[in-house]
Amino acid sequence: MHVLLQHGLSVFGQWISIAELVGQLCALAVVFLAQRRTLWTWPVQVGATVLLFAVYASAHLGGLAARQVAILLISIYGWWAWTRRRDPVYGVVVRSGRAVERLVMAGAFVAGTVVMALVLDALDASWAPWPDAAIFIGTLVAFAAQGRGLVEFWLVWLVVDAIGVPLQISSGLYFSAAVYLVFAALVVHGWWSWHRAAATRPELTAASR
Repeated sequence: MHVLLQHGLSVFGQWISIAELVGQLCALAVVFLAQRRTLWTWPVQVGATVLLFAVYASAHLGGLAARQVAILLISIYGWWAWTRRRDPVYGVVVRSGRAVERLVMAGAFVAGTVVMALVLDALDASWAPWPDAAIFIGTLVAFAAQGRGLVEFWLVWLVVDAIGVPLQISSGLYFSAAVYLVFAALVVHGWWSWHRAAATRPELTAASR
């Protein structure tokens, strides 16, 4: 891992280590794989979190490193959950969330953001605690919903991207901002793909009510 952190290349005038580059590419691949509802989504995500944890830990960014640990744990859950929802024809079964599930997602996002922002502000751990907290909590909500096969997880990612792009630009992290834009385009296509898949099997949503 040390070798991957010490060697790299310049992208758009910004030096980026091999670990960060491969980690971000794996993160992009996760969105691509999730569109296709393949179990490979989760092992690739695990690889991305391990690489990015090393990147953020080496940069002394404890909050972002901790975020990777949380994502890793949810990814392990998602991997296990998807193995239980496999369909020999359609792949992983997905569905639209129930009204109560949507309310829980929205409530967790809002309440979690408030709590996390107050913590970051109290610890003076972020110059932009509110968007920083929203990205952190939104990421956890999105991955948890993805693990349950809910179409709405894509919409949570859109909110995260909408917050993340201006934050990354304001931070001077233009490469990361570009990655977020690519994420947004993939997320829109992913939502359309999952929504169409769920619509072709409405009995799943009806049965879950």
